[in-house]
Amino acid sequence: MFVLITETQLTEVVKKAKEETKKRKFTQSIELIINFKDIDVKKGFAINEVIQLPKTSSPATVCVIATGEMNQKAKAAKADSVIGTEELTKFESNKRESRKFINKYDFFLADTQIMPTVGKALGQLLGPRGKMPTPVPFNAPIESFLSRFRTSIKVRTRASLSIACKIGDESMDDSDLAINAFAVISAIEKKLPNGEKNIKKILIKTTMGKPVKQVQEIKKKYA
Repeated sequence: MFVLITETQLTEVVKKAKEETKKRKFTQSIELIINFKDIDVKKGFAINEVIQLPKTSSPATVCVIATGEMNQKAKAAKADSVIGTEELTKFESNKRESRKFINKYDFFLADTQIMPTVGKALGQLLGPRGKMPTPVPFNAPIESFLSRFRTSIKVRTRASLSIACKIGDESMDDSDLAINAFAVISAIEKKLPNGEKNIKKILIKTTMGKPVKQVQEIKKKYA
C-alpha cells in the first residue's frame, strides 16, 4: 500500500511548525490543512465528518438535549450542558439567545424522541453551522456517546478544495499531534472520490504561524 505521508514525517512537520512560530501569551492551536486536487466541486462535493482523535489535551464541549431518564443520566455523566423541552421552547422564541447558546458547544446529542422538537426550535441555526444533533436512541448508553464526542472533532467543507481542522495545541507532544493528524488524513482519504490520489498537499500550522508543508513533496506516483 502506498502511504501518502507517515506519522514520522508528520512529526517532523509538526515540530517545524512549532519552531517557526513566535511564542504567544496563549496556548496556540495546532491545525491540519489538507488541499485536494482533481475533484469537481460543482458536482456537490462535500465532507461532513465526526472524527475521533486518539490523543486529546482538552475535551470537546458536548450539549445533550433530552428528557426523563436520559436527561438525568447525561447530568450524572457530567455533560457540559443538559437541556430539555422547556429550554427548547424558550430558545424557539429568542433567536439571539439561541445563537449564543449554540456557539458555546462543539457537539449536540439529542434523544431521538424529541428530535422533531429540536429541529423546530433550533434546526435553522444548528444546520448551517454543521451542528445538527446526533440522535441518541432510547436506552442507549449516553455515557458512551459523551466519551466518544469529547475526543472528536468535526471536519466539514462544501464545494471547496481544502479543509482545515484543529488537531490539538502546542502543549502536546509532537508525536501525539502527528498521530491525530494521521487519523484525520486516513478518515478523510476514505471519503474522497479517488482516495489518496485526490490529496494534493498536507500542511500543519499554529494559530498565528504560517503553514508548513511536508519536507518531501507528495510523490507523484500517479502523475
